[in-house]
Amino acid sequence: MSDDALTAGLAPTATAEPLAADSPFKRLLHTFLEDKLAVIGLVLFTLVVLLAIFAPLIAPQNPYDLAQLDVLDGGLPPGSASMSTGGIYYLGTDEQGRDMLSAILYGLRISLLVATVSLAFAIAIGVTAGTMAAYFGGKIDSLIMRMVDLQLSFPAILIALILLALWGRGVDKVIIALVIVQWAYYARTVRSSAIVEARKDYIEAAHCLALSHSRIMFHHLLPNCLPPLIVVATVQIAQAIALEATLSFLGAGVPITEPSLGLLIANGYNYLLSGRYWVSLFPGIALVLTIVAINLVGDRLRDVFNPRLQK
Repeated sequence: MSDDALTAGLAPTATAEPLAADSPFKRLLHTFLEDKLAVIGLVLFTLVVLLAIFAPLIAPQNPYDLAQLDVLDGGLPPGSASMSTGGIYYLGTDEQGRDMLSAILYGLRISLLVATVSLAFAIAIGVTAGTMAAYFGGKIDSLIMRMVDLQLSFPAILIALILLALWGRGVDKVIIALVIVQWAYYARTVRSSAIVEARKDYIEAAHCLALSHSRIMFHHLLPNCLPPLIVVATVQIAQAIALEATLSFLGAGVPITEPSLGLLIANGYNYLLSGRYWVSLFPGIALVLTIVAINLVGDRLRDVFNPRLQK
């Protein structure tokens, strides 16, 4: 083979390298980073997650260890020194002498745990139901979508309150309740995308190859429905955190031995009139910042995956 032929054969490979470097993922990442608010939200949420994970190493005190609590330190305002150890309570203490900074860090762990675990199970159930509805159609589609319509016709907080009133308080019970009230969102989202993909040529080709239904649904159909699912999941995790906080604030969520941010706010609510605002204020700020950070990321992801929404 001549040198010209070799050069001609290698030419496409040489020109393909710059295109490979500009992958779809890099383009999406570049588009996401163009929004400074979204970057701030991502950094803030990452910080919140890291603080929650490493709370036992960062927190000055284990707020659930009674041996570390001192009633003499109860109700101290922010910046006060401990009566016994001399340490500084930067965010004050509650009536039991619990350091509010430590309580917030541990409360973040419970809130994020409940939200992420319920999110994972809700996605698994909703994605399976939505994909089956779009793929099989007919009576299966009608049955699943009637269940989804019935689920979404009631407020999520009402369903969760009824379930927890029957089951009682507990982290596991809150997770199950949140799964029940959230799975329908993912089922409807995936079904609306999958019903379009199910009519395309590559699905027909998969049928011609006699692939199994499960392989077609989860290896070929579902991956093309992920962009809207990612956006909905990002928004729903913020809603799950807010919903868990509401349930705990109303006394129907996690037990007092494992308080989340919502329960910390509820505990401090009784002391607002006495001037001890910090017991409720700082957990409330932590909750708001977490939800706002997630929503900023979710709004930008919606714009990234749907360019028509970009300004």
